[in-house]
Amino acid sequence: MDDIYDTFGTFEELELFTEAIQRWHVNCMDGLSADYMQIFYHAVLNVFNEIEEEMMKEERAYRANYAKEVWKTSAKAYFGEAKWFHDGCIPNMEEYMRFATASVGNTILSTISLLGMGDIVIKESFEWLLTDPKILRASNIIIRLMDDIVSTKFEKERGHVASAIDCYMKQYGVSDEQQIIDVLNKQIVDSWKDMNEEFLRPTSMPKPILVRIVNLTRVVDLLYKKDDGYKHVGKVMKDGVACYFIDPAPP
Repeated sequence: MDDIYDTFGTFEELELFTEAIQRWHVNCMDGLSADYMQIFYHAVLNVFNEIEEEMMKEERAYRANYAKEVWKTSAKAYFGEAKWFHDGCIPNMEEYMRFATASVGNTILSTISLLGMGDIVIKESFEWLLTDPKILRASNIIIRLMDDIVSTKFEKERGHVASAIDCYMKQYGVSDEQQIIDVLNKQIVDSWKDMNEEFLRPTSMPKPILVRIVNLTRVVDLLYKKDDGYKHVGKVMKDGVACYFIDPAPP
């Protein structure tokens, strides 16, 4: 869905696509002019229908509804960013982070990762995620800023919504990009501290749920530590995968 908003869709197409996501009904597919959007939309509905069927067998159908709502929220955030790009707008940092942490995809992954878990996950677990708890908010900040730092050059070349670097530069009048990156890296470090604090302190939320958020963040830390290892898989990424999965250190 990220690439649909970032690369392929026109503004008018994205407006219709976002509305279709909000309505979440197969009849909306006919209103999508682009074939690839229809294919994607149909695939998403099918996947969620299959999830609902599996959850119903376990009397947990309510779980899929939470995943749908998070998907809808993310689509709104993606469209908000697309509107900025369409209007040539560079928002302030506060407004940027409000949308960009929602569009980063981590909340979707964190929610979906709970769908197949056992009885340790209850309705209140999903309600808790929807409150944007501190540990999830810290994770989203880490992922968004790390992504922006390593991908800013590539995104500018292809034409993309303003990044945290652009927003900071405009808001505070700082022209030295490395100085901005240093500031953002400090925010990343502070967010790691927040996340670790939330993970270690006593809480009613079961640890396996918190572990999901922490581990998703660790994956992104590996991907974006040196470069954009997600878009441009190189030696660092290959060595990292080999170290973890092919030649792991003995226990």
